[in-house]
Amino acid sequence: MKKRTRKLQFDTKTKQKIYQREKGQCLFCSMNYHMENWDTYAYKVKDIMHYINKSAGGLGIMENGVLGCRYHHSLLDNGNKGLRQEMLQIMKEYLKSKHPEWDESKLVYEKYDF
Repeated sequence: MKKRTRKLQFDTKTKQKIYQREKGQCLFCSMNYHMENWDTYAYKVKDIMHYINKSAGGLGIMENGVLGCRYHHSLLDNGNKGLRQEMLQIMKEYLKSKHPEWDESKLVYEKYDF
């Protein structure tokens, strides 16, 4: 696996830390954000969601990830309901509250990290 690809993935230790930080709860479920899905299984399965997508070089670090259920992850990624920007703003505010030194420019992979 190439170095860039590894840096974009959340490793096991980081996933565990994010899961603990969120106390196992989806960020959006904890806010009752757009809870109109009747498939309860989609709320039970948890994923780590990137604030800055892997496709945009978003790193697999705590400052770039939040815990989300499969339903809300789908809402974020698919964007078919026009909620993506609002969800990203919620994620941003949350990450800033958890990481006082949070800086969006430090969440993207740089080949030459000087």
